[in-house]
Amino acid sequence: MTRMSIDEAVELIENGNLKTLGEMALKRKKELHPEGITTFVVDRNINYTNVCWVDCKFCAFYRHEKEDDGYILSFDEIDEKIDELVAIGGTQILFQGGVHPKLEIEWYEDLVEHIHKKYPNVIIHGFSAIEIDYIAKRSHITIEEVLRRLQAKGLSSIPGAGAEILSDRVRDIIAPQKLDTAAWLEVHKTAHKIGMRSTATMMYGTVETTREIVEHWDLIRKLQDETGGFRAFIMWSFQSDNTQLKQEIPQIEKRSSNQYLRLLSVARLFLDNFKNIQSSWVTQGSYIGQLALLYGANDLGSTMMEENVVSAAGAKNAMNQDEMIRLIKDIGELPAKRNTAYEILERF
Repeated sequence: MTRMSIDEAVELIENGNLKTLGEMALKRKKELHPEGITTFVVDRNINYTNVCWVDCKFCAFYRHEKEDDGYILSFDEIDEKIDELVAIGGTQILFQGGVHPKLEIEWYEDLVEHIHKKYPNVIIHGFSAIEIDYIAKRSHITIEEVLRRLQAKGLSSIPGAGAEILSDRVRDIIAPQKLDTAAWLEVHKTAHKIGMRSTATMMYGTVETTREIVEHWDLIRKLQDETGGFRAFIMWSFQSDNTQLKQEIPQIEKRSSNQYLRLLSVARLFLDNFKNIQSSWVTQGSYIGQLALLYGANDLGSTMMEENVVSAAGAKNAMNQDEMIRLIKDIGELPAKRNTAYEILERF
């Protein structure tokens, strides 16, 4: 099978028939997932701090260290959140925060060790590439050492957050202080090298071109060829409320559901070495989230017991396990609860 080229993907996104794209993506999804199962994970997003020095213009969540409403959660506060997750059958915490200017590797080691010892059955999926990169700089150690030390304490995998669009032109506009494309890729490559898996993500809808979106896919497809370390691809649209970027570029408009489904379906065709693609109901709402399952997504993502970052920018969608099961059954697929490694825990 010859691979889809960047030019072919750009052409399909910009000029392809939406219904045809959906049919092509669904066919490809069924080749990879012939049993017709759609998965989801019961987890909680824990933002251990909202203090951040990176000042991404698209983020409405962060605070500076001196601001009154900046926080670092205590271990007791974190335990309380995990207790609530365990009570509803949750299996994973998505653990990330602002990039705190003063926290060093020992603080993170203590935190991960505390959670892993107290909740050995809860998988810690945490710390985005920018957090890992900054911990390394702040602690004067290598990225590999950060990852190995956290892995030794119980960190299972890392999320793809902070990728936004892997184009330095775009990054220089929307997050000039954030790590560059090569550094993001390097963190994930290093994680894969030590046997730690990760996810690849993309936030579109700011100042990027269609070609830059596809070039982002090309970069992660190449890294996946090399390491096989990505478990899934997750894509969502920029939410602009309360953000500096919207103030600076007021003409940025919320992207349509049509564009989301176009991008999703072509991603399923282009990312031929990614088995799992997640639907982003958090930004799209539950019904487009459901429709995404007919446009290439095989996973509804997380029940997201707590979500602060996207909601700070104006998207407030919520969904529980029962609703996920209903939406999956409604399109004739078989719902199943999974863990972080995409292993099925329970079928419904």
